[in-house]
Amino acid sequence: MKTLATIVTPPHVCSYLPDRLATLRYEFVSDLTQAEYEPMMHANWRRFGHSIFRAECDGCTMCRSIRVDVAKFKASQSQKRAWKANEGVVSLTVGVPGVTDEKLNLYDRYHSFQSDHVGWRDRDPKSAEDYVDTFVDHPYPTQEWCYRLGGKLIGVGYVDDLPAGPSAIYFYYDPDERDRSLGTFNVLSILEFAAARRRPYVYLGYFVEGCRSLQYKSNFRPNQLLNPDGTWADYRT
Repeated sequence: MKTLATIVTPPHVCSYLPDRLATLRYEFVSDLTQAEYEPMMHANWRRFGHSIFRAECDGCTMCRSIRVDVAKFKASQSQKRAWKANEGVVSLTVGVPGVTDEKLNLYDRYHSFQSDHVGWRDRDPKSAEDYVDTFVDHPYPTQEWCYRLGGKLIGVGYVDDLPAGPSAIYFYYDPDERDRSLGTFNVLSILEFAAARRRPYVYLGYFVEGCRSLQYKSNFRPNQLLNPDGTWADYRT
C-alpha cells in the first residue's frame, strides 16, 4: 500500500449523530492489496474511492462495522417480497466500473431525492471527472453492479470482493422505482453472490445505533458488529 496523504479532520458535526462531534482519519492510497485490505477492514477502516478512512472520535465508538453471516442468513418476509418483486424482472450485470451520462443522471436524481426527502446536503451535479475519481479509478479491483428494468438503468452498486466476503461500498437507485426496495434487493443479490462463492460474510459498512438511515443494515440477520478491541460480537440474530 502506497499512502499519498494522511488527513485527520478537525472535530465537526457528525453526519450520523448530529448532536455529537466527529473526527475522521483518511489515508489516500494509490494501490491496495488484498493482504493489506482485509486487516484494515477488521480494524474498522472503510474504503471509498482512493481513501481509506475510519472514525477516531473523542469519547465515541458508535461507528461500528457490520457484517452478515452468509451461511446462516434467513430472509425476512419483507426481504422475500423484495426478492420476488425483482428477481427475474430486474437484470443484473456485474462488470468493470465506468462512467456514462446514464449513470451521472441517475446518480444526480438519486441525490436530489435524498436531499429533498431525507435531509442530505444539497450538492452540485456530479461531473464525469468527479465520478471517475469516486467510483471508477480505484486502488483495489472493484466490481460495478448495474441493475436494469426493461433496459433502463435503475440501480448501480460498487462492491469489493474479498476472501472474507464482499464489501458493499455504495449503491444508488432510481427514486421513481423506490417501491421496488432496490436497496434491499441489492444486498440480497450480494448475499447470493457470496453464498455461491462460499464467502463467510457480507460487509455492509458502518452501523450507528440511533442513525435512521443506517438501521436497514441490521435487518439482514444474523449479523455481527465490530467491537473497538477488534473482535466481532453477535448483534441481531
